[in-house]
Formats: sequence, structure tokens, C-alpha cells
Amino acid sequence: MPPLKLASDETFGERLSRLRKERGLTQVELAEQVGIIQSIMTDYERGKLRLNAEMICRFARVLAVSTDELLGMKRAMPAAAVVSHDKLPLRLIRRIQKIERLPTVKQKALLQTIDGFLRGEGVAG
Repeated sequence: MPPLKLASDETFGERLSRLRKERGLTQVELAEQVGIIQSIMTDYERGKLRLNAEMICRFARVLAVSTDELLGMKRAMPAAAVVSHDKLPLRLIRRIQKIERLPTVKQKALLQTIDGFLRGEGVAG
């Protein structure tokens, strides 16, 4: 079988590190979001550990890329294109990510509160 032609010469660890940084995440933050500890995150980025299918899927989901992009089969979109072309502030992006991890019931309650506030119902006159 001929060798795979990858989208870049980056190692998996280099790609993981680049994607994490493009999304404004620290190793600790990304590790927490995928359910591991920071030292294991470091080992993945340094190429000391190999990923299993579940971890590939977890990283792809949190980093908002396809597994093909994460594995280097095709070039990943820049973080700005993934989030929006309006270039949202990093603080807002992090808050949105935290909201996405909440249970659905809590997400709905929070979004209803935000919507009410934006309609002026939560603003004291």
C-alpha cells in the first residue's frame, strides 16, 4: 500500500498543540474538557502517547474539527472560521464552551434568562 499523503508535515502532537492554541485553550483547559489530566495532555502533545479512537473523537469534538482534520488527513479550518468571522472575544468563546457542557435543562434555563435580559425584562429601569 502506498504511504498516506497527509495535509501537512506536522506530527499529531504538533497539530494538537496548534489547534489547542488557535482555540485559545491551555493544556489544563483542554485536558479538563476531554476528561484527562494535564500531564497526559502534555504527553499527547509531545508524542509520548498514542491516541485510541475514543480520545481522537473527544479531541475532535472539543476542538471543533473533524477526525480527519485532527489526524492530518486534511487541513483544519482556522479557529476564527470555526467560531465565526466576527472574531468573538476569547472570554465569550470560553463561556459559550462552558455553556455547551451544561446539561440541556440548565442550558435552556440559562438561555431563557439571557433572552429575557436582552429583551429588557432583566434590566432595572
